[in-house]
Amino acid sequence: MQRALSYFLLGTAISFLLNYFLLGSQGWKLELFYGIAFGLAWGIAYFLDDEKFTLAKKFIISFAAMGLMVLVGALIFDLEKAVPSVIKFSTVFVAYYLIASFRSSNSLRK
Repeated sequence: MQRALSYFLLGTAISFLLNYFLLGSQGWKLELFYGIAFGLAWGIAYFLDDEKFTLAKKFIISFAAMGLMVLVGALIFDLEKAVPSVIKFSTVFVAYYLIASFRSSNSLRK
């Protein structure tokens, strides 16, 4: 759990700093929201990368997190600005498991 939290914080910080300072900013609040989506995806993917979670539970938890990101984004900004957070989340989430699939253990934890 501690490592998943550190992935969340590190992913959020790196994504925010890259987007805000290097790639052109749409405002610090929106970039922070997108950074949180990025960090949340890494943290949740790492947390769910355990044998105790079935594939169905992984799907349900990841879809719930994406739904939460859309809901929060739509409340704070608008739906048009909230949707890219889901795209970032799902891209990172899939990338994590794609990278893990190349390992013999199918996990990045081991």
